[in-house]
Amino acid sequence: MSAETQDYKDTLNLPRTEFPMRAGLPQREPDWLARWDKIGVYDRLRDKAKTTTRQPFTLHDGPPYANGHLHIGHALNKTIKDMIVRSHQMMGFDARYVPGWDCHGLPIEWKIEEQYRAKGMDKDAVPVVDFRQECRKFAAGWVDIQREEFKRLGVTGNWADPYLTMDFHAEAVIAAEFQKFLMTGTLYQGSKPVMWSPVEKTALAEAEIEYHEHKSHTIWVPFAISSMGSGADKDTSDLRNARVVIWTTTPWTMPSNKAIAYNPKLTYGLYHVDGTQDESWTSIGDLYLFADALAEECLTKARVTAHTRIRTVDASEFDGMICAHPFNGLDGADGFWDYPVPMIDGDHVTDEAGTGFVHTAPSHGADDFDCFVKRGWLDRMTHNVGEESEFLPHVPFFAGLKVLDHKGKEGKANTAVIEKLVEAKGLIARGQLKHSYPHSWRSKAPVIFRNTPQWFAAIDKAVGDGQDDYGTTIRERALASIDQLVKWTPATGRNRLFSMIEARPDWVLSRQRAWGVPLTCFTKVGTLPTDPDFLLRNNDVNDRILAAFEVEGADAWYKEGAKERFLSGIVNPDEWNKVDDILDVWFDSGSTHAFVLRDRADGTEDGIADVYMEGTDQHRGWFHSSLLQACGTLGRAPYRNVVTHGFTLDEKGNKMSKSLGNTIAPEQVIKQYGADILRLWVAQSDYTADQRIGPEILKGTADGYRRLRNTMRFLLGSLADFSEADRVDPADMPELERWVLHRLAELDQRVRTGYAAFDFQGVFQAVFNFATVDLSAFYFDIRKDALYCDGDTARRRAARTVLDILFHRLTTWLAPVLVFTMEEVWLERYPGEDSSVHLQDIPETPADWLNAGLATKWARIRSARRVVTAALEVQRTAKVIGASLEAAPVVHVYDPDLLEILGSVTFEDVCITSAIGLSADPAPEDAFTLPDVAGIAVIFREAEGEKCGRCWKILPDVGQHSHAGVCGRCDGALI
Repeated sequence: MSAETQDYKDTLNLPRTEFPMRAGLPQREPDWLARWDKIGVYDRLRDKAKTTTRQPFTLHDGPPYANGHLHIGHALNKTIKDMIVRSHQMMGFDARYVPGWDCHGLPIEWKIEEQYRAKGMDKDAVPVVDFRQECRKFAAGWVDIQREEFKRLGVTGNWADPYLTMDFHAEAVIAAEFQKFLMTGTLYQGSKPVMWSPVEKTALAEAEIEYHEHKSHTIWVPFAISSMGSGADKDTSDLRNARVVIWTTTPWTMPSNKAIAYNPKLTYGLYHVDGTQDESWTSIGDLYLFADALAEECLTKARVTAHTRIRTVDASEFDGMICAHPFNGLDGADGFWDYPVPMIDGDHVTDEAGTGFVHTAPSHGADDFDCFVKRGWLDRMTHNVGEESEFLPHVPFFAGLKVLDHKGKEGKANTAVIEKLVEAKGLIARGQLKHSYPHSWRSKAPVIFRNTPQWFAAIDKAVGDGQDDYGTTIRERALASIDQLVKWTPATGRNRLFSMIEARPDWVLSRQRAWGVPLTCFTKVGTLPTDPDFLLRNNDVNDRILAAFEVEGADAWYKEGAKERFLSGIVNPDEWNKVDDILDVWFDSGSTHAFVLRDRADGTEDGIADVYMEGTDQHRGWFHSSLLQACGTLGRAPYRNVVTHGFTLDEKGNKMSKSLGNTIAPEQVIKQYGADILRLWVAQSDYTADQRIGPEILKGTADGYRRLRNTMRFLLGSLADFSEADRVDPADMPELERWVLHRLAELDQRVRTGYAAFDFQGVFQAVFNFATVDLSAFYFDIRKDALYCDGDTARRRAARTVLDILFHRLTTWLAPVLVFTMEEVWLERYPGEDSSVHLQDIPETPADWLNAGLATKWARIRSARRVVTAALEVQRTAKVIGASLEAAPVVHVYDPDLLEILGSVTFEDVCITSAIGLSADPAPEDAFTLPDVAGIAVIFREAEGEKCGRCWKILPDVGQHSHAGVCGRCDGALI
């Protein structure tokens, strides 16, 4: 056979692997999930901790709500958590993850009420225990569905024994945590304005509020002065016929007006109307009081065409001044508004908007309420609006009219009040305003401020439990924890939560619903909330309640005869009222540290989690409520690290919504690409900001995945039949291999540091760039020749040793991200019934692999190589050559040190040419250069000799050996 026809392909050491190029993830991932269940990977890792010394690491799961299929935000959240847990496990920790669910609360109640309405049933006619059982059943069904959806994402954890806030023990602990607030005196009942959802018919906490644009009515209302203040001459004052004008965006609160607030720091003026438009509600000669900074705008709104500022009105003239309510004296009012409306000073009044005077309805505004508390006027509070935002029957003209209807749309109350003001000549202007307004987080409907008796946790009262290392009050402890005990990722999370805690009011704990843990307390018959014996504080009663909850759950509170059951034999049941409100569900989830971290065998020794990780909205939610709750019971934050992710947006940066049709369901991505692609999208994203996802982004993610899969496939193919006998000590390796080990040592530090800091984007980018640039495009490219064509040489054994080292690092580095693919890679090489990459740790990398001098040297070699490969690409594009092995370029090197460096290595192998010349001579003018690589120029030359039929190099000695048509190296490999 001639040299030209001799086929040496079968003599090459070509890669051998059954690892497929096409991943087929959607079809194959469920098999790996079943395999992990079968061999019990999570349990075996816990057993591993029993036989070796491993520091515990616990990520405490913020409970998702059990009422629907997962959305992309769930997938992002759970994937980040999983990467945190898996990476710490593989770095030598005993990393525990107990998934959990929030099972109580309004959304589930709504679903059950909808079912009842569909059957023509009235929820209130159903026994409360029966209703609660329906809620429990509904939540349990969704827990099972979501559990499987989370597992499909590749999330590891104790899925067989998750925590549920509706478990009997959990309900008992939540009640016990509440009782600590009861016993330390931080619990109190107050009648004050709270944010109230007419749709949900319950009070809401700040954590349950979000702000959206809302269109409100605006009105300018003049109040007649009925008596002068102490600072004015009561007989001669020109204010007697003037009117004080207020501005409000809530006309429905006017029937509850009790005062007008002013600010002594503002400048006020008395204004005379000189001219008006025909349709103005003002008249020539009218006198009005405004803050000077707002007078012009107000008079323009009132369609006043000309006016005169009479004089400055000193704030002292308002002291003791009394006004009349605009509805005072109306026929049919029966004296309802026949009460004094005092002028009061308030620092909350500004001249940035309005009139400089603030309509004050203490039952419907926080600042208004505070002004009345300050003066001891709580007896002047009104109770005019009911739970459906309807005016109560005792309110003239407006009884039964609602502010908002049952869907959260505007009712008739605002327009009715405005019309009555017009009739009473109590309006000088009206309009509409778009502004940011509080809405319920769940129903998305506007809320109102409504005075109603609620239960609160006092956050500025000394707790008195002796746990004062970080302060005596809940607020002090929370702020100290934020600054002293917690690390924030990103750091901006600290500022956000700190400012919220710093400014927040007392915590509203009570809800007027049915599905949840009750406020397990009793109030004494015939006493007031201010009386010292108003609340029953009795440990024997508390213990009896908790014992029942452990066996029967919180339903025990609602069963017939519950009061007598819990009180008889300890106190007289007839002397006490049982409270039937339920706890804010944020108190439920805020208490999870107690029944998960403290009480479970897989919890923590001190009841503190290493990490809480949720979306940025949880600064006002779970991070917030957990902090307040724990500071009231533990004396400190229940976490050491708080990690926050942003929201998911579409490819254009728009918020996802079903109405826009731009949502992407995890199930959809998994069906098309597989869960590993979804996980890879998470790893490539800066999760601390908002992330974008869409078809093009996922396509790009899949392309990157294929490149990485190619790298792993090359490793597997090149390591076929590798054994310990092939292993070479690093000290005996060529420089190129030792440079790879140096890069591995550098990268090992980057991976460990990144994983410890929850920087998955940084870790993945570093590993991906290493795999695709340092390995595939450089090291593999160079060493393919030795791997394929060498015989059993030291160079080939060294290369394969490095590939084996690379295999173990890359698979374990990437296993927390690509859980399915790295398992596939691992099993391809290490098959076995009990084998799994997820049972491995990241191998320790010797520090002496680091070699800064070698790294500097090879950085210069790679720079020179780049000039050569670019020069050859010019010739390839011009079709002068087809492959780089057809070339034998001459490289002119100006720097003697670099020339010596290039001469110390087989630079032709580095550049993948058949030969190469190095010259210190000045380069010809037509030599190829790169502008960013100084001192190197390349002259193209074709390789001389014949093409080796085995390695394809063009060499002078081809055909001069015992095997036809091969070079000396290949001839030796064939012997």
